[in-house]
Amino acid sequence: MLSPPDTAASARPDARPAEALTSGRFKVPAALSGVLRLGADEADRHDLAVRKALLVGVSLMVLPAGVAWGAVYWLLDERLAAMVPWTYAVLDVVALGVFARTRSFRFLRNVQLTLILVLPALLVVVLGGLSAASGAVLWSLLAPLGAVVFDRPARAWLWFAAFLGVMVASIVVAPLARPEAAVIPVDARSALAALNIAGVSLVAFTLLAAFARQRAAAQARVERLLLNILPDEIAERLQDEPGTLADHFEDVSVLFADVVDFTPLSSRLHPTELVEVLDALFTEFDRLADEHGVEKIKTIGDCYMVAAGVPSPRADHAHALAEMALEMHECAARCLADHEAGDLALRIGISSGPVVAGVIGRRRFLYDLWGDTVNMASRMESHGVPGRVHITRATWERIGEDFRCERRGEVDVKGKGLVETWHLVGRQGDRAAV
Repeated sequence: MLSPPDTAASARPDARPAEALTSGRFKVPAALSGVLRLGADEADRHDLAVRKALLVGVSLMVLPAGVAWGAVYWLLDERLAAMVPWTYAVLDVVALGVFARTRSFRFLRNVQLTLILVLPALLVVVLGGLSAASGAVLWSLLAPLGAVVFDRPARAWLWFAAFLGVMVASIVVAPLARPEAAVIPVDARSALAALNIAGVSLVAFTLLAAFARQRAAAQARVERLLLNILPDEIAERLQDEPGTLADHFEDVSVLFADVVDFTPLSSRLHPTELVEVLDALFTEFDRLADEHGVEKIKTIGDCYMVAAGVPSPRADHAHALAEMALEMHECAARCLADHEAGDLALRIGISSGPVVAGVIGRRRFLYDLWGDTVNMASRMESHGVPGRVHITRATWERIGEDFRCERRGEVDVKGKGLVETWHLVGRQGDRAAV
């Protein structure tokens, strides 16, 4: 079921990668945020930037473990064994340095997965067996887990197969390489085993949590996009019932608004300025649609279409669009006052009655309306007078008691003949008239 998208940083396409790895409740220190952006590129897509930051973070988590494990084995007089985790630490730092210069995510990913796969198994061989190494080969399991997060799922299975192969090979080769396994004190071996389990669990949990957050963020972006295209309940129905949706509504109102003299305006303004004018105007109309609880259907060039009573029926649909129409005229006169386009005039048409509403097609679909009511609303706009709200008799009958209307008379409407129409002038009790 769709819900309003999360406003947390992880769900925002423009969130900083370091912020996207944490919940909104926690803050990333400035110094750590800078480190996590190591190898970042302004050209990176958001998901790649997040994965880069996560990979750097995991690398830095494992780095101290390599240093500490090497120190422990050095103190236990296992000098060769100490070299293995220290080698990882050195190569880790080198890889991060190369990554900072090349910004190649693939390079850092492959190096890190290979190191964490091979070196723990090598430690098992050097110490003479799983028991002597306190289960250090568990660290190799982070390679396939990391591949799930940082690589494609199909390749993660290959990394898992490599983990199984490396683990078996280390068990077979260890007695041959060192027939007498290293003698590690029982207490030290138990402590190292506990630390190995805890360390692997911590990194694994971090990877899985980050993977879940990435998936939730991607889902939130998809849902936000879908909810900007379709009404909430229609989007939910399409998820449950893919295919054509069509519903009959007995009583709704439909509004079309068109910018007067748009063609001369478009020839006077630069294309970019023209788009800015329409964007500013239609953004205000979107705000009005939200305020009045009506459904924006679509824009076609300089034409704006909105409906009330769909997809959720409401008894006051005509009143809602009448209120919005009056405010749209006011908005067109003031919202672009400082722009070169100056005051804009609108032609607005409204009609009320039955419609069919739904979604058709399979690609780039939208929620649309069909029927005579839609056609009449369009005709009211095209046959209207600039600066006026032109309405059909059906709409006038629904709002006449609460709004002031003037009878325009019969208008010859294409395909319909002579049709009696009215102009919506204003609200009852208002002195100002439109």
